[in-house]
Amino acid sequence: MPKIKAPARSPHIDMTPMVDLFSLLLTFFMLTATFRPQEAAPITTPSSVSEKQAPDNDLMTIFISKDGKVFFNIDNGKDTSTHFRMKLLEKIGEQYKITFTPKELEKFGTMSSFGMPIKDIKSWLNEGDAKIREKLQVGIPMDSTDNQLAWWVRLARLTNVSAEVALKGDAETNYTVVKKVMDLLQDNKVNKFNLVTNLSKDEVLLKDVPK
Repeated sequence: MPKIKAPARSPHIDMTPMVDLFSLLLTFFMLTATFRPQEAAPITTPSSVSEKQAPDNDLMTIFISKDGKVFFNIDNGKDTSTHFRMKLLEKIGEQYKITFTPKELEKFGTMSSFGMPIKDIKSWLNEGDAKIREKLQVGIPMDSTDNQLAWWVRLARLTNVSAEVALKGDAETNYTVVKKVMDLLQDNKVNKFNLVTNLSKDEVLLKDVPK
């Protein structure tokens, strides 16, 4: 008597648990992710001449915009519990006799680059209108009578002794401004720093070399 064969069935995989897991992970990352704040000024960096990358943490960055305005930034380090930005603002406040509230210090600790006279920082932190906040970004003074950028650099080095220094200038920035910032760094014993460029390298061909 012939055997009765059971009909062949294709394997079935229930994807419901996988979809649920994906939704949970997506929700988790959306709630815990922190977006990088927008920089104070748009800067188009020149083409790269080196493949070395600046560190992601423990970095002090000086930005120079196309019109020669200077901005500053320092991160909180690898361990964000160190609160380097908050400590730096406290030191600046002590230097210029300005008292910042805990709320102002905390807000400053979560922000990115900035550029304004120190007297305007409190207004910048407490202003709710984005357009007014943008107007306050007029650049950090670095003239001979009140070189505030020098104090930011000096106190930032005392706050985070491990921080490297990077200089990010626009490709069309006047070189005299860049030279002035470099001289300021050297005056503060910063003789080694990174020059930030874009990722694309310009290759010089023999036909492009002047004879």
